[in-house]
Amino acid sequence: MDPQIIIARRVAKELKTGNLVNLGIGIPTLVANYVPSDLKVFFQSENGLIGTGPIPEQGMAHPTLTDAGGRPISALPGASTFDSAMSFGLIRGGHVDVTVLGGLQVDAHGHLANWMIPGKMVPGMGGAMDLVSGAKRVIVAMQHAAKGKSKIVAKCSLPLTSARPVHLVVTDMAVIGFPGGRATLLETAPGISVGEVMAVTEAELAIPDSVLEMRL
Repeated sequence: MDPQIIIARRVAKELKTGNLVNLGIGIPTLVANYVPSDLKVFFQSENGLIGTGPIPEQGMAHPTLTDAGGRPISALPGASTFDSAMSFGLIRGGHVDVTVLGGLQVDAHGHLANWMIPGKMVPGMGGAMDLVSGAKRVIVAMQHAAKGKSKIVAKCSLPLTSARPVHLVVTDMAVIGFPGGRATLLETAPGISVGEVMAVTEAELAIPDSVLEMRL
């Protein structure tokens, strides 16, 4: 199975009916594709829409309906639109139940770095700082390693997105939580052993007596 699909399918299992959910750019946007039809989740685009629907068919995109990355989206019946001030009021006010964000690094204590790519011009962190600080639950969806280098690190070398740690990291190899502020291996992906996860993880992981297989 494609690594990104593994991640998106597993993250979708974390959502509950009635949740207001913000999906970041990249892998997180795939999560909406794997939410069961009987689960009523409200997806928010931080630029001012609650009730985002699937990517519109070719020729049906509307120039004012986009996600945070500027890509076309659709609006479901009953959707609500508002300005950015209201949108960030919801985020900063703690009204977003779950945010799913991509990551460049997550350290052993759950701190996220996800906005500055070395050697590349970036306009800024966008809404990531507000989302990590304001959402009730923060889930990072990212691949476990990039170019053979672990993205679960002992300490972030890139600028942190927020001083607040995240709640859960879902990669193509594992699910990692942070009980007591320590990176803990909770699940491994199908066909992946605990030893394989540890071998490609820079951060020291706590290993419980029972490590489950990821539900997909």
